[in-house]
Amino acid sequence: MPMSNAHRLHPIAQTALSDMHSGRITRRDFLTRATAMGMSATALGQVLGAQPAHAQSIPQQGGTLRIQQSVKAMKDPRSYDWSELGNQTRGFLEYLVEYQRDGTLTGLLLNSWSVTEDAKVYTLNLRQGVTWNNGDTFTSADVAHNFARWCDGAAVGNSMASRFGALMAEGQLRPDAIRIVDDHTLTLNLSQPDITIMASLSDYPAAVMHSSYDGGDPFYFGIGTGPFRPVELAIAEKCVLERNTDHNWWGSDVFGGPYLDRVEFIDVGTDPSSWVAAANGGEIDLLYEIVGDFVDVMDSLGWVSSEVETAATMVIRTNQQAEIEGVKPYADASVRRALALAVHNGICLELGYGGRGSVAANHHVSPMHPAYVDIGPPIYDPIQAHTDLEAAGLLEYEHNLITVDDEWQRNTGDAVAAQLRDAGLNVRRTILPGATFWQNWQDYPFSATQWNHRPLEVQALSLAYRSGAEWNETGYANPEFDALLDRAMAIPDAQTRRPIMQQIEVMLRDDGVIIQPYWRKLYNHHNGTLMNAEKHPSHEIHLYKIGFSA
Repeated sequence: MPMSNAHRLHPIAQTALSDMHSGRITRRDFLTRATAMGMSATALGQVLGAQPAHAQSIPQQGGTLRIQQSVKAMKDPRSYDWSELGNQTRGFLEYLVEYQRDGTLTGLLLNSWSVTEDAKVYTLNLRQGVTWNNGDTFTSADVAHNFARWCDGAAVGNSMASRFGALMAEGQLRPDAIRIVDDHTLTLNLSQPDITIMASLSDYPAAVMHSSYDGGDPFYFGIGTGPFRPVELAIAEKCVLERNTDHNWWGSDVFGGPYLDRVEFIDVGTDPSSWVAAANGGEIDLLYEIVGDFVDVMDSLGWVSSEVETAATMVIRTNQQAEIEGVKPYADASVRRALALAVHNGICLELGYGGRGSVAANHHVSPMHPAYVDIGPPIYDPIQAHTDLEAAGLLEYEHNLITVDDEWQRNTGDAVAAQLRDAGLNVRRTILPGATFWQNWQDYPFSATQWNHRPLEVQALSLAYRSGAEWNETGYANPEFDALLDRAMAIPDAQTRRPIMQQIEVMLRDDGVIIQPYWRKLYNHHNGTLMNAEKHPSHEIHLYKIGFSA
């Protein structure tokens, strides 16, 4: 790489580039780290050597897109806990940045951003000319208002507060955390370095709300900056958006689009066979996701397939704080480790997900993540599991493994339960419909949960395992883990971060926090009439990009 390009890189991105050339990280890791530090796609093209541009066809204007997806009840976006909720409002609620299939972060409502070398000061530059669909001008004050909402630790279900601790004090936004420079510029002043800020702003609970929003159903509220408007929402049936012809969307001049006149999310249940039937009957154009053996079924129908490697996963976890008849059966780490000893993750991948992924290692850090360290596979020893649970006095205890009633999670739960029984344990299976399961998903003593792909390993760890985090379903509360995680989040360079990540991975496994069997490859299919509808690693559907082929 010519030095004339190298010296333009942020120091963190320069280190990442060296790591990529030496084979320590992938090209995708480099793209994520470089763009998170504010490097533009144009600059990346200069550094990496842009490929010659090829003429690309543009979708035709108009039409109604019908998407198979579960349709869920709306709530305050900062408390979104499903990708589907983000998709239902993504057409009119926009984000400051957007995560792309190739791992880059690109600006939406942000035109650009920059980060100091110590990752403590972020400067956000807003796009000019953006208006809300009620006619108000979008300004830095709107962004500051959203950060104040995101940093409200008292708001029920607000997972954003778990992401922005470096901007907070005593459960709220620090008074000096944000400085509005002008109508289109503001700075974030962190109390400690945090490399996850930009990636967190792309996650689905980070939808930007108008300053008049004070909670409730954002679909009914309806004010946003995007090109569509909400029309109809019937839970478990249909969600409808239409192109907002009364609003001059800023993005048309930047990205092109929107191309569609109308979007319908159609809920046909959780059984993949019903998705196939809807596709075969011409009732839908695009599948949100397809899983397991049904991938082959959709291929046989002649639908166009898209797949993507991800750090999406599921975890089988005990709740360490759960109390049953006056006893906390999973408070002892030796009990939790014993359960993991009885489960072969490769069997779970094959039986639960049809082998369409890669075996994981019980610590929720993926080989796709920049600072991943291979600490080896977990030990599989069902005989030792039996011995350890007998020593703990829990050999006759009935473990009730709860999963949601959908194909791959149900099958994975069955595979885990069968292996535990083979080790001589007493296991009951409870399978609940989604509407029931997700009401109390964090409180079950023993259950399985799916987790989305996230670009940085420390993001998922902070959301899921930090003491008291909003999405901590394991009851794990380890000050030593929290301290290590704080140190890791303060180190921009992945190579320097790895020794700490190794300690974190070992600690999670030694503490028996989760059984994490595999990393998921994700798939979707469309009927061959669409453009720009490829599967996104985080399940996002970017409606402004999609259209019908001419």
